[in-house]
Amino acid sequence: MIQVENLRKEFKKAIKEPGIKGSVKSLFKPKTEIVTAVDDISFNVSKGEILGFIGPNGAGKSTVIKMLTGILTPTSGKCCINGKIPYENRKKYVKEIGVVFGQRTQLWWDLALRETYAVLKEIYEVPDKQYRERMEFLNEVLDLQSFITSPVRTLSLGQRMRADIAASMLHNPKVLFLDEPTIGLDVVVKDNIRKAIQKINAEEGTTVILTTHDLSDIELLCDRIVMIDKGNLVYDGQINNLKHKYGQMRELCFEMKNSDDLLSLDYKGHFTLDEDDLSIESDGVSATIRFNSDRASVQEVLKYTLAKIDVRDINVKDADIEEIIRRIYKEGV
Repeated sequence: MIQVENLRKEFKKAIKEPGIKGSVKSLFKPKTEIVTAVDDISFNVSKGEILGFIGPNGAGKSTVIKMLTGILTPTSGKCCINGKIPYENRKKYVKEIGVVFGQRTQLWWDLALRETYAVLKEIYEVPDKQYRERMEFLNEVLDLQSFITSPVRTLSLGQRMRADIAASMLHNPKVLFLDEPTIGLDVVVKDNIRKAIQKINAEEGTTVILTTHDLSDIELLCDRIVMIDKGNLVYDGQINNLKHKYGQMRELCFEMKNSDDLLSLDYKGHFTLDEDDLSIESDGVSATIRFNSDRASVQEVLKYTLAKIDVRDINVKDADIEEIIRRIYKEGV
């Protein structure tokens, strides 16, 4: 469905010297340097797959998405989506994709949502019968009925995000690009959005590329992730493989009967753990110990903790994807 081969994007960046003299000089003899935002990235996405596309701020994620959607033209390399080159014939290409940017909207601010969809129907040339069927499906999945007659400007953030996803799906796209679809939403609304994405993917077979900083989205929706940093590909594979390779960190959480008991614990001395292998957080009532289970087994840490202090409650958690990614960046993979 999606093939990305040796994709590279360079930008010219103006360099301004300090002061008034520098400002004048930059008008007549501007200095520039070449900045590489994306550097030789390759990956494929199968039809019907939900791919997590992640990385820190400034990693080049948005630049890649803009090239995949046809907004930017690559400096070199190529991308092909459903047999089409995005930046060569955008008018035909955009009829096969849907795009949702969490911070922006494609909806008309003062129009009622129903009227907005009617306008988009004409723009995308959706036949009447198909439009009715799509609206029935989107109403069912995204629960639009309660606010479909309201002007867009009156919608809450969660309602607007559901409305934006519906707008992007109105013409039955083959590929859906979601950029931070749950940003700023509360827990309940996030859960509803995630369920809607899963249902659209399952029932329509829509290929989804999900860009997000909320790693719960990645864990709940994706089996595979592509991770980039500083324009370079640093990981492409299954989340389970990533956890197996970098998921040796475990989290021991417990509530103490006496907050002073924490002072008696010396994990570093007892297990010979360094700073990278151990961290301790406590609010006086509960404590969270993160430790490297390759250096100290879960059984040993539990035994040591319970022998030293009285606890009200205790549990052990595997490393989440955020902790794993933090370790990958720290190791400079």
